[in-house]
Amino acid sequence: MSAQTETSDIRRVALASFVGSTLEWYDFFIFGSAAALVFNQLFFPSFDPLTGVIASFATFAIGFIARPIGGIVFGHYGDRIGRKAMLVLSLTMMGGVTFLIGLLPGYASIGIWAPILLTTLRFLQGFAVGGEWGGATLMVVEHAPAKSRGFYGSWPQMGIPAALLLSSGVMAAVSAATTPEQFSSWGWRVPFLLSGLLLVVGIIIRRSVTESPSFQKMQQAGHRESLPLATVVTRHRGRTGLMIAAQAAENTSFYVIAVYALSYLTTVLGFSRAVALEALMIGATACLVAQPLMAALSDRIGRRRVYIGGAAFIGLAIVPFFLLLNTRDFGMVAFAMVAMLAIGQGAMQSVKPALFAEQYEASIRYSGLSIAYQFATVVWSGPTPILAASLWAWSGSWWPLALYVIAASLIAMLCTRQLREAAGRPLAEVEDRPQTLERAA
Repeated sequence: MSAQTETSDIRRVALASFVGSTLEWYDFFIFGSAAALVFNQLFFPSFDPLTGVIASFATFAIGFIARPIGGIVFGHYGDRIGRKAMLVLSLTMMGGVTFLIGLLPGYASIGIWAPILLTTLRFLQGFAVGGEWGGATLMVVEHAPAKSRGFYGSWPQMGIPAALLLSSGVMAAVSAATTPEQFSSWGWRVPFLLSGLLLVVGIIIRRSVTESPSFQKMQQAGHRESLPLATVVTRHRGRTGLMIAAQAAENTSFYVIAVYALSYLTTVLGFSRAVALEALMIGATACLVAQPLMAALSDRIGRRRVYIGGAAFIGLAIVPFFLLLNTRDFGMVAFAMVAMLAIGQGAMQSVKPALFAEQYEASIRYSGLSIAYQFATVVWSGPTPILAASLWAWSGSWWPLALYVIAASLIAMLCTRQLREAAGRPLAEVEDRPQTLERAA
């Protein structure tokens, strides 16, 4: 195969992963926006406003509890029967469940069954997205040349800010086109129902790509682990634990910025829903632009340096972030969103696919990535909006939450330092001789 053909192939795979990842994360994020803006009124109306917000975010967190289960199941079959099949299945499941949420009656219509069904569908959402990240990441990383593995690995990660931009944009458009009463009655359903159309596009794109070279090589050699999860737990337990802890700053800060901040801006600072979403969209756009640049930098100076730099920035910037929000000036709020999402999140999100894939051999890579990524969401992501609302209710201040994010940043920096650095090295070194690839000094 010529170099030109290989370049064309990886670009096609990267684009397919970006589009598919965007559509799948769109489904996941619109639930977070709806949880922050309207679910407390529709599904938990008997609670006082603050308790309703906490209950709504608790439902949001259920999805994170389901994600490790999805990661284990999809990871097992992704290592056994292929990356591509699991990606198509996860997207189909996610799109169908999200569409059903858009049809769900509220508490006023079916009583207690409304929050029960909402929680069930959110659990299924989490299960589906649990298989998404590992597969989308590997399809690109395992196709990419060693010298640009970081850059191409960032493409599925670019789907995260793109999905945040898309979901926020759709929510903002619907909010602007409806009265508050119309939005609460039916407008919030529109972004969920659109998922049905996006699902068709995503499936067509994902079915068009070839299986990853690493999995094909494994198939040809007849080497597949019978229980990949058991191998991850027994052989790579310490490394997987470090990877979970390394995501502390990224995961906690992202859900403070992208989910809790919407509630804080609208309920505490008095911003309109549309203005709060607009500021978030500006930040998401900046993150989308920054990610490939940060990832390309990791191909030159190493994954760990870029990832640690992002964690350090988050820890240093979280207090200024809240101070800027409290100015109640839209320009300052937008600047805060841009800085946190483009620099802090951009550095960590973009580098993670290549950094994490380089920790495992091919036969357990889907399982290993999925376990490390999804268990981190249970520990760090899911509890954050609930913790943020609870800390505010307890203290009436954002300072306890800021201190929590600072502690998470320190944990992330220390643990990332212990991970293996393999930027620029052939992925086959990990696949064939994982025990000999030592951590770089």
